[in-house]
Amino acid sequence: MKSQNSTKSMKVTYLAAMISSSLMGSHAFAQDAVTEAKKIDEIKMESIQVTGSRVARDGYDTPAPITLMTQEDINAYAPGSVAEFVNTMPSVTGSATASTSSGSLSSGASGIAALNLRALGVGRTLVLFDGQRNVVSASTGEVDTNTFPQSLIKNVEIVTGGASSVYGSDAISGVVNFILDKEYVGFKSQVEYGETTYGDRENGKVVLTYGSEFAGGDGHLLLSGEYYSANGIHGTTRDWAEQGFTGMINPDTSEGSPFYLVDTGIGISNYTPGGLIASGPLEGTYFGVDGAVNQLAYGAVSGQWMQGGDWEYTTSGMLGTNSLAADEERKNLFARFSYMVGGAELYMQGSYAEYEGLSYYINPTSKGVTIFADNAYLPSSVSSQMTELGLDSLSLNTSNVDMPASGANNVRDTTRIVFGGNGEFQISDKFFTWDAYYQYGKTKSDEHMTGTYNTSRLDLATDAVVDPDSGEIVCRSVLTDPTNGCFPLNRLGVGVASDEALSYVLGQPRRIQEFVQDVAAVNFSSGDFDGWAGPISIAFGAEYRHEEMDGEVDSQYSSGWKYGNYKVTQGSYNVKEAYVETLIPLMDELDFNGAIRYTDYSTSGGVTTWKTGLTYRPIEDATFRLTRSRDIRAPNLSELYAAGTARSNSVTINGASVPMIQNLQGNPTVAPEEADSWGAGVIFRPSFIENFSATIDYYEVEIGGIISFVTADDTAEYCVEFGVQKYCDNMIYDAGGALQTINLLYDNLNSMTARGVDYDVTYSFDMGDTFDGALGAVKLRFLATNYLENITDNGVTAIDSAGANTSSTPDWKYRASVSYDIDDMTFNVTARGVSDGVLNNSYIECATNCPVSSAPNYTINDNSVDGKIFFDFYAAKTFSFGPETDAEFYLSIRNVFDADPAMVAYPAFQGSENRPGYLETNRGLYDVLGREFKLGVRVNM
Repeated sequence: MKSQNSTKSMKVTYLAAMISSSLMGSHAFAQDAVTEAKKIDEIKMESIQVTGSRVARDGYDTPAPITLMTQEDINAYAPGSVAEFVNTMPSVTGSATASTSSGSLSSGASGIAALNLRALGVGRTLVLFDGQRNVVSASTGEVDTNTFPQSLIKNVEIVTGGASSVYGSDAISGVVNFILDKEYVGFKSQVEYGETTYGDRENGKVVLTYGSEFAGGDGHLLLSGEYYSANGIHGTTRDWAEQGFTGMINPDTSEGSPFYLVDTGIGISNYTPGGLIASGPLEGTYFGVDGAVNQLAYGAVSGQWMQGGDWEYTTSGMLGTNSLAADEERKNLFARFSYMVGGAELYMQGSYAEYEGLSYYINPTSKGVTIFADNAYLPSSVSSQMTELGLDSLSLNTSNVDMPASGANNVRDTTRIVFGGNGEFQISDKFFTWDAYYQYGKTKSDEHMTGTYNTSRLDLATDAVVDPDSGEIVCRSVLTDPTNGCFPLNRLGVGVASDEALSYVLGQPRRIQEFVQDVAAVNFSSGDFDGWAGPISIAFGAEYRHEEMDGEVDSQYSSGWKYGNYKVTQGSYNVKEAYVETLIPLMDELDFNGAIRYTDYSTSGGVTTWKTGLTYRPIEDATFRLTRSRDIRAPNLSELYAAGTARSNSVTINGASVPMIQNLQGNPTVAPEEADSWGAGVIFRPSFIENFSATIDYYEVEIGGIISFVTADDTAEYCVEFGVQKYCDNMIYDAGGALQTINLLYDNLNSMTARGVDYDVTYSFDMGDTFDGALGAVKLRFLATNYLENITDNGVTAIDSAGANTSSTPDWKYRASVSYDIDDMTFNVTARGVSDGVLNNSYIECATNCPVSSAPNYTINDNSVDGKIFFDFYAAKTFSFGPETDAEFYLSIRNVFDADPAMVAYPAFQGSENRPGYLETNRGLYDVLGREFKLGVRVNM
């Protein structure tokens, strides 16, 4: 964590850069006039292509819904990265961010910002940069949007609907396409500094971008560089998260009482920061500061939870150990060179992005630690009691407050090189456009764990005794093996562990992974074919893609650690595919859009995807659209080849948390997922209201053969609660009957169904003129998604998560904005929010006279979760420094009223021993940092 002095230094540095950037604009030298872009009449076809289709036609509405967000929209949110802004879209929910992915330690995905459309999973959302695929950032297939050159993104197009026949695998829920401003000419810079109202999360950004034409306009050069940094928030939390608000199995077991109790003042009952004797005749004895012996005041106990008593103290060692925000540092360099040769544009494009993120997952708890009667650190009072009671040992549960929280400090660098061209040609009287490119991408992921303990070393260090010869405290193992390097560790208290002992038991597992992607693609299109009702457009093309991963890890880091246990995943596959798409006018104002793609995977063989769509405009004011598609998601490298991700965790068995190792393995025989999607919508552009448009689109997606694994928690539940033998077979016990490992395997297991309605309303107008001048222009925008259904059927249970605010699909997620421009000033107010919801749709809410509770229909006293609305404000003023230079100063305030998030209890996770370390809310739906300020300047020359 950065020191206070370094935080002050950051503020001074960015504020000085703002001043320098604006002054640079005032002394700008006169620039040579750039050559005008080629005239439209030099192009044989007038066309507009959007992400929803590869065919192009001016004024055509695609059957697939498309949400377009401009650079002005992005600027008004002042995001640290474009992904921050995209995640505010109602149709984007459940995305991974640098902070929310902090628990993805063994997979190496910690710190990745990956997008998720309609909560169908990040792997089912295809993310493109300027229409092209990107090399992945982890074996799990996520594309980290932090690797994109943020300053050159002029638009973001979000296609909500299956698009696999147009763009290939992974586009089950849609496509997010970041459009590059390839025509930019000039020089622009941006400097920004921000922090929260609590004085933390200090962040800053510096961007430089240059674009120029040369050789009479035949050549074009783009250069861009960006640096962004943000301080994390670790080891602390906000006041609203300190209420002990959670769910537990109700300690009141009388007839008619609810099974789950949701309330405040609930905390852990079976461990403390410095260790608790949780069973036996000394139960309740705990070790405090400097090893002081105390007696725990128990509240109403149920399993590992209790309400009342010393709940605040027991959970204090865990509170805030899951990072509130991650440390982030991002560097991006981008260059593009293009030149017109014989009427065709040839280009070379290269980018390098480096991202480093530090976040802490949780404090490493330990349960069932054996402390022998001759342990040198036992206080004399406890030692005497053990002697009197004839105890040879005691069992200790602890949240290891003397140890650092476990987390990841991952560094990723991504290199991407593209060679391509585009142009047009004529065959007979038909004009065609073409584009082709080859792309090489490589991501190197250097995955570091922060300090985490080695299990065997911890056992040796814990077993501390007095050396009978020297009288010094040593590890018992040193008495027989003096050179084993063990240092004794005092586990009995707070502030008692020595640095030497911690250095001995802690390590930083590390793995290097490399992901390489080669893509070669060619596309053709034409809208010059005569049809009976109008010109027919056609697009066709082919693509080859090769994906490969490899890596290295020191054998000492492959097993035996609390977290990490890295293994190298090696494997590759290739994909060959070809497609054709057409747009056919069937009659006046009725168009058919269809596509078909055949894809051959080296691992699973061939598969065909397709789409059909109709658009119909019976009147000028309204257009109706209908789509039907078959889409796929192919298995990623981890799902195919994971060597076994051994992760320390715990599962709930009969209300108790049981430690174990979950071992997740790949499956080379897994087949692609297949999805059938329907979409129906209407576009209103009433002629009597200028600059008004509204779209309403219904969607329905059914996915079969979902590539997944039954989680360790579910495996235990299906075995213990439902008695399903195949899940019991995956639970491995040692000779003494203790659970050791739960084996997990990727396979085509489940099905998923999702339904919902998207809304997009836009209206802009001028306020009018007076003799003093214009009153300004107003733009209104309302976006919303109504999640009607989101069901995952795993063969045992099928629970609808739509409307459950513990998931990513509340009933409603919405975003409304008002922009006002007047002269050289811009103002924007945005409201973001979600509706009221429940914890779980299968729960039965009751206070008394509850029915008999059984899985999954548990009874609960309070199943509600509040909705929330957050307001953002943006203001900017532009100052001119001559005819070609201006500087825009802006202020952004996110969560203006410092609204707290809704409190969300998680009774389904009541057995998780580290649950108290997590926030008492759903950070994917609610703001958790509080009010955030950003101040910046953009200079254009």
